[in-house]
Parts: sequence; structure tokens; C-alpha cells
Amino acid sequence: MAQETDIRYRFEYERRVRVGFIGCGGHAWRNVYPAFQYAPVDLVAVCDLDAGLAAAFGRQFGAARTYASHAEMLATEALDAVFIVTNYDERGHPRAAGLALEALAAGCHVWMEKPPAASVAEVDAMAAAAHRADRFVMVGFKKMFFPAIEKAKALMARPDFGAPSSVAIRYPQPLPPEEDRGDDRKMAGFLDHIVHPASILLYLMGPLRSVYFHREPVNGGAPALLRFQSGAVGTLHLAAGQSGTSPLERVEVVGSGANLVVENGVRLTYYRPGSPGAYGRAGSFLTDDDSAPLHWEPEFSLGQLYNKNLFLLGYAPEVRYFCACVLDGTPPERAGLDDAREILRVYEAFRGPDGVEAHL
Repeated sequence: MAQETDIRYRFEYERRVRVGFIGCGGHAWRNVYPAFQYAPVDLVAVCDLDAGLAAAFGRQFGAARTYASHAEMLATEALDAVFIVTNYDERGHPRAAGLALEALAAGCHVWMEKPPAASVAEVDAMAAAAHRADRFVMVGFKKMFFPAIEKAKALMARPDFGAPSSVAIRYPQPLPPEEDRGDDRKMAGFLDHIVHPASILLYLMGPLRSVYFHREPVNGGAPALLRFQSGAVGTLHLAAGQSGTSPLERVEVVGSGANLVVENGVRLTYYRPGSPGAYGRAGSFLTDDDSAPLHWEPEFSLGQLYNKNLFLLGYAPEVRYFCACVLDGTPPERAGLDDAREILRVYEAFRGPDGVEAHL
């Protein structure tokens, strides 16, 4: 995938999406509202139960009006879409699921932060509501929009990479003990984070067929063996207990004679097909240029968009993609409710017992 070279600022767009925003928390302040600088967004209104907070966000990000009631905002404003970034309710369920249903009923497209729901059944209910309203929902699966992951996807489509045959992901997430996995409140933290590696797996490798895992009792880590519908296999190492100073994650995909590695979300190496030379005869580790590994990583000296957190972590790309879908009247092909359903199936598989293959 070629690097985007035509990023426009919000004020440069002639057509914009009329947006209402539900939620004025720290994550939204740092990562979602600022992404509007690079997207065709007309921020009409923001809403939060704390009216003072809504007013502060409105002043900071240029909203025309602010509300303390999302129902009042939906009833008053003529909106094309609603962004929802909220927390969990007392049951341990994402509040955004119910708010999305109300926004759809009001005739708005929806972008909601992950996780979209606490179960596949809730995702199905949302999909039915979206169909009735003739609107669509996109979920903030940001890792599907990481530039390094997008480039990995493009490399995997090259003839010289071959068919993706296996994948390995390391991600530092603890799994609650088996006796707690039926409690939505105790599973909320796992739900909040499992969507990250699960979304990478889905985007790069397609839907899963089965999951088999064991949990270790010291930190709650859980290595899992994966089988994909394509026939590929993989591992998901939920590496709870790793150092907080360690790079967070690692992704490796093997093709047929080639492989690629994404380290820490920003360093990508493509090991092209090649030979290390005859065993016992090769005098140099330096391979021919046409088979040498290719490596990409950002520089952090220039004031560029590509080395901003908003772009490296997928926030601006996913917001731009959603807005383009709204303006074009085309449902998202990535991070929509079909993808949400597959990712929630993975979550539900990890709610089961250790040592039993869960068929998805």
C-alpha cells in the first residue's frame, strides 16, 4: 500500500460529514477528537453527562453546540453520523452498544470505539437495527489501520510472498481464571483488549475456524493455537507478565518461502525469498540486493504527519475511512459489524474452559 501523500486538513474539504459526538473522556480528548483535524468533519455538537465537560470539549474542538443529554442532541440536531466513545456500565457491558441503537434509530451512521458489545448476540442486534435504518456502523479497530499492518497486508498479496501459511502474535493480555469467565464484569478488561490482536488476525489472515488455549496461573498468560478457515495455522501468545518497558507486541506472518515481521506496531521487515548460500561454503551473510530483506520504520525528527501518534496508531486513518464511507454512501469493508461479529466470536471462545478446542 503506497503511503498517502494527499492528506488534507479539515478546513480544506468542500463536503463534510455533520457529526455529533457522545463522550468527553480522556481517550477521546487525546486520540479521536484530534483526528478530526485531518478528516471531512463538521463537528456540530458534543454530548456528555457532565455539562461542564461537554462545554470544555466544545470550546477546544470547535463544536457549534453542547449537550448533557444524548437523546436531546439526537432529537434536535440534523446529523449524518454520531461518534461514540464511552465506558462500561455496571454489568460490565460497553455503554456504546445501546447508544448506537439510539443513534441508528435517529437516522445516523455510527462510528463507535471498541469493543462494540459484550456478545455476538448484541452485535447481531446492532446489525439488524442498522439494516432497518439503512445506515451502517463502523468500530474503532484501530490496528486494522496501522500503516505497518496495512503495508504487511499488501506485502502478503505479492506473488513472491506466496499463500499465508502461519502467523504468530504476541500481546500482553491476562486471561481471567476459568471460574471468573462467566462474569461480564470480571471479563471487561479482557474484552477491552483482546479485540486488538483479534482484529490484526482477522485483517491479515481471515476468519478463524478454532481456538485452543491453556492459561498459566502466575500472571494469567494464555498461549493459544489457532486454525483459520483458509487452512492456515497460528499462535496467539497472550504474554501477561512481560515487562512494561518491553515493546508491546510482535506480529509475524509466514508465506511460502518468505515472511514478514511487525515489531512494536511501527517497524516492518519483509524477508523476501532468498538463500543464505551453500551450508559450510557461504563466506558472507550479505545476500544479493534483489533478495535482501526490506525494512521500514518512521523517523522522528521532522514534523511530519506520518510520525504522529494519530497516524501511526491508526486513529486518523480510521476516521478518514469512516467519513469517506459516509460521504460515498458505501458501508465500510473493513471494521464494520461483520468484522465485529468475527472478533466477538474470538472473545467468546476465550470464555470457555482451558484445554478444549473451541470451534467458531
